[in-house]
Amino acid sequence: MAETILLEIVTPTGVALRERVTDVTAPSVAGEFGVLPGHLPLLAALRTGLVTYHQDGHAHRLAVHHGFVEVANDVALLLTERFARAEDVDVVKTRMRLKEVDAELDHWQGELTDHRRRELIEEEQWLATELELIGDPPPPMVREDTRFLADHAEPPPVDELAASSEPDESLTDHKKPGSPFPETK
Repeated sequence: MAETILLEIVTPTGVALRERVTDVTAPSVAGEFGVLPGHLPLLAALRTGLVTYHQDGHAHRLAVHHGFVEVANDVALLLTERFARAEDVDVVKTRMRLKEVDAELDHWQGELTDHRRRELIEEEQWLATELELIGDPPPPMVREDTRFLADHAEPPPVDELAASSEPDESLTDHKKPGSPFPETK
C-alpha cells in the first residue's frame, strides 16, 4: 500500500494544486470526510469550505468552492469552481464585499429560488470561507442554499397528513391480554 496519495485540485482555469500528501480532509454536502492511502473509491459532491492536508509533517489549509471529488487508486481529485490559498485573500476587500452581499440578502424581496439569490448565497459562503482560511472568521450567519429545492414542490394533501397522524394500533401492545400497560379510559 502506498504511503501517500496524490491530491489534485482542478478549477476551470486548470490544475491549481498537485501534491503528494499523507492525508486529506475535505467538505462534502454530507459532511466533512477524510482520505488516507488505500481509501476505497469515492465520489462525492463538494461544498464550499476548507480542505486540509498533511505533507512532510506540516498541515496545510486551502479554500475550495462547490464541485465534486473523486477518490480512486490513491488519487484524490477535486473539481471545483474556485480555489484559494491564505496568501491569495485580501481581508479588507473580502470583508467589504461580504458586507455588500449580506446587505443585499438581508433586503431580498424576490423568490427564494431566484438564480440571483442563489449566486449571492454562494458568494457569501465563499467569502466567509476565505476569511476562515486566514483565521479571521466572519460574523455568524446562516443562509439556506436553495439549490436543491424543487421549483414546483407542493405539500402533501391534507387527508394524507391526517391519516398519518392517527396511531397504528398494530404497533402497540397496550390492548393485548397480559400487557404491562394499563387500559386507557
